[in-house]
Amino acid sequence: MSWQSYNQSIVRYPQLGFSLDLSLMDIEPAFYQTMEPKIRKAFADIQALEGGAIANPDEGRMVGHYWLRNADLAPTPELKQAITGPLADLKAFAAKVHAGEVAAPNGTFQQLLLIGIGGSALGPQLVAEALGLHAKLPIFFFDNTDPAGMDAVIEKLKPTGLDKTLVMVISKSGGTPETRNGMLEAETAWKAAGLDFGKHTVAVTGMGSKLDQYAEKQGFIARFPMEDWVGGRTSVLSTVGLVPAALQGIDIDQLLAGAAAMDAETRRTDVKSNASMQLALAWHHASNGKGEKDMVVLPYKDSLVLFSKYLQQLIMESLGKELDLDGKVVNQGLAVYGNKGSTDQHAYIQQLRDGVNNFFAAFIEVRKGRDGKSIEVDPGTTTADYLQGFMRGTRKALHAAGRKSLTISIPEVTPFQLGLLIALFERAVSFYASLVNINAYHQPGVEAGKKAAGVFLELLGSVRGKLTSEASTAEQIAASLNADPEDVYHCLTHLAANGEAKVTLGASPAEDRFAK
Repeated sequence: MSWQSYNQSIVRYPQLGFSLDLSLMDIEPAFYQTMEPKIRKAFADIQALEGGAIANPDEGRMVGHYWLRNADLAPTPELKQAITGPLADLKAFAAKVHAGEVAAPNGTFQQLLLIGIGGSALGPQLVAEALGLHAKLPIFFFDNTDPAGMDAVIEKLKPTGLDKTLVMVISKSGGTPETRNGMLEAETAWKAAGLDFGKHTVAVTGMGSKLDQYAEKQGFIARFPMEDWVGGRTSVLSTVGLVPAALQGIDIDQLLAGAAAMDAETRRTDVKSNASMQLALAWHHASNGKGEKDMVVLPYKDSLVLFSKYLQQLIMESLGKELDLDGKVVNQGLAVYGNKGSTDQHAYIQQLRDGVNNFFAAFIEVRKGRDGKSIEVDPGTTTADYLQGFMRGTRKALHAAGRKSLTISIPEVTPFQLGLLIALFERAVSFYASLVNINAYHQPGVEAGKKAAGVFLELLGSVRGKLTSEASTAEQIAASLNADPEDVYHCLTHLAANGEAKVTLGASPAEDRFAK
């Protein structure tokens, strides 16, 4: 580590207040030379993607999330209108909600419940946590199919009132089980309170989807389109993220402007000045292009506490692939985890410093401590000084122990800066996927999990039908269904835990007996 190395290894966009410091990644100049053919291909690939090429060959789809912040890039007038039209509509809708022109039967909306999962929730959660401190409509989430979790959220909504709560349901297909379940649970709660659910609800979904049809039938207040060329994990700057952000009163124009500014900077084909390409190359260098090391994301700002969780989906769902584009088994990926600094000074930093060296760190530095004047907690020292000290100290301590790290710096957390960070990583994912020759825009593993869940639910129904007043073992019921005894046993324990079966415990699971 040296002053010279720092100056040679930093990418700066002074006009954006942004920098990326790679000086502690220990990347040799020869690496860039070796990667040159792949780098050129990656630049060509993302140019083709932005031009409307079929960038998701498995699903035969274009990939258009970069058009969302600059509709002029859309390859056809129809696609441009599909961006600008809904953007204008959602802005107008949010303004009417704030003005009370769109309201609940019992008065103005005062809070927001968002029902979604994966990218349909993570992106809006990130934006809300980072920017929603003074939200015009405080936001709550159903982001799982956990009934107790939903009950807890309903209880948080009750002091203001379900009658004052606007509900958003987000699902591209309308068939996502977790989201469907959340909507039905919410609808039940609203009906129990004597309220018309449709008059409190909007949908963000594909036009003509199951949810779109249901929303029309139930008289939802509004419907906003979700295009098939926008994937869930890259949807935060589409209607998925912009509708709830606008309803909270967050400046979505600045959010989009920040992303557009980073997009513009990272269209450069000069590697040294392209932060997203440099980030992708750092991942490749650190993990040998095979995901051999994890990325630990450490944002030193409370408002970015969800950033590592957001990146976990963006990166792992995009890059975690069994096959490359040629059909070769490669088992690619880049594992991501993290939490905020300096919280982790007292958690897993100990292992990062002294334990197994199977990671590199990505520090996120926010240079401004707070708005307004800070007190001195020690003579001449503020809490912001301590935060900076912990970050810089941890960075040096890790490097001294042979641990690599990179540091991203922004001046403060604003809509513009958050948009900038989102675009930085989205484009790094696109570049990295090209470097390792994979499709970053499908998710066959997710679909496999959904299918397996469906098989379990079908078996659960069959097991429920086999229960009688006469106690039986899992093996006995399994034999009658020609099913796996362990699968049947887990069905039975689930039914017992939820009051649908009685269980008499034996010396082992095989001896447990279940009755209706």
